[in-house]
Amino acid sequence: MRDLPEPQGLYDPLHEHDACGVSFIADLTGDPSNAVVRTALTALTCLQHRGATNAEPNTGDGAGILLQVPHRLLADEFANLPDRGSYATGIGFLPADADERLSAKDSIAKIVADEGLSLLGWRTVPTDPSTLGEQALDVMPAFEQVVITSPAGLTGLDLDREAYLVRKRIEHELPVYFPSLSARTLVYKGMLTTPQLSEFFPDLTDDRIESALALVHSRFSTNTFPSWPLAHPYRFVAHNGEINTVMGNRNWMRAREALLASPVWGDRIEKLFPICTPHASDTASFDEALELLHLGGYSLPHAVLMMIPEAWEKNPAMDPAKREFYRFHSALMEPWDGPASVTFTDGEVVGAVLDRNGLRPSRYWVTDDGLVVMASEVGVIDVDPAKIVQKGRLEPGKMFLVDTKAGRIIGDEEIKSSLAAAHPYAEWNQQWIELGDLPERDIPHPIHGELIPQLVVNGVTQEELELLVEPMVLSGAESIGSMGTDTPPAVLSNRPRQLFDYFAQLFAQVTNPPLDAIREELVTSATAVLGPERNLLHPEATSARRI
Repeated sequence: MRDLPEPQGLYDPLHEHDACGVSFIADLTGDPSNAVVRTALTALTCLQHRGATNAEPNTGDGAGILLQVPHRLLADEFANLPDRGSYATGIGFLPADADERLSAKDSIAKIVADEGLSLLGWRTVPTDPSTLGEQALDVMPAFEQVVITSPAGLTGLDLDREAYLVRKRIEHELPVYFPSLSARTLVYKGMLTTPQLSEFFPDLTDDRIESALALVHSRFSTNTFPSWPLAHPYRFVAHNGEINTVMGNRNWMRAREALLASPVWGDRIEKLFPICTPHASDTASFDEALELLHLGGYSLPHAVLMMIPEAWEKNPAMDPAKREFYRFHSALMEPWDGPASVTFTDGEVVGAVLDRNGLRPSRYWVTDDGLVVMASEVGVIDVDPAKIVQKGRLEPGKMFLVDTKAGRIIGDEEIKSSLAAAHPYAEWNQQWIELGDLPERDIPHPIHGELIPQLVVNGVTQEELELLVEPMVLSGAESIGSMGTDTPPAVLSNRPRQLFDYFAQLFAQVTNPPLDAIREELVTSATAVLGPERNLLHPEATSARRI
């Protein structure tokens, strides 16, 4: 399903980024309709310039759509289909070889049964590959849709939690990928251009496919390679931008797995590990972490704000309760930072959030008949200006949220005030320990003769002493100098180097503009948190006991 080169020389496929086009359409009435799906596909086609193609113009980086489970369509395709929300479904990317595909389906049935669920049946998803380029065809999987039910009568979110466990086991044990496996949402996506999506999947032009919301995405993988699984949307998000801190985020999520515990999965939780799939894209890892948080007990807006907090550290005008909310959650996990507009949905609410710097554009419109349109740019659909009752742009760190069940748009202040009041965060934050509050201790003062051998052993040069250390000792500030250095990287040096010299902090390599920590002080933070973490899925007062 993917054709990435192996790591070679200075190239590593882990260092890849993308920048894309994204939009969502929602009907405030909450009534599923074919019109919403058709409107979303129109918006997607208008985002074609946001996607990339190969030298082959008919091999795209990726396009896709996420919508509510189309119950009316599936009720005609599956015999004895239960009521809406009482079954989980997803389109599997299975091996193209018929024998391997049959073996994979047998293994999936065993996994489903092992986890106490029932497999109702399979359906071969209609596809038309006639418009695809050779490169997309060469790695194209087979597409089959599965329906899973719960003998225990689980529905909705509860069923999704069990389906999540099944899907993670499938991913870990089989060469199979499910873009989604849910009682609430369904994803159609692939290594396609935006016009190809509805041509490739005839389901999308079927009058029976209906949804009250739809999230679409056109992928531009800046310097990487397309593949069928890496197209957006993922299970909960579609994303325009890049997450520059993703390597650290993945490492932290892997480290936290030893502490994770939840009554939802009990002793089965280890079957979910690793949470973040190795070698996936930055957005895929973000989605996987968000999925764990949401299915583990957090509401979707809450989980998104944990991962993409607004700039709270140096904002004197921020409501104190909201500041305490962000401060507490900074003890639970680090931000997933970078220039990003992230749209998200669980099938009932759909929304978007912008990074703290506001480095990716997003605009929205609301019409008098309850249609809400959000996109990475204007003009994705034709809207009569006379029908527009509200419009605006997403602001840095702010959230825009549509609740199709309640039939209204929930403002940023209401979302965050409600979350901030859910727990006594100010009281819990009294557990924090500031660095300056640590007990005094004796500091050794070595004499010069003893220090020289230590400097030599630790690889400290005379140049570093004079140009870096001395100015800090005399002035209490870093010396001013150019960002360039002619020191060979440790891996290429012919001198012995310290272990830490082989590691360097990773900043944006592609599309981030440089930040000015003085003039952009409001959105710049150098805070570091030390000390042991607690269970990410069970926030409590002791979670904030860190330095």
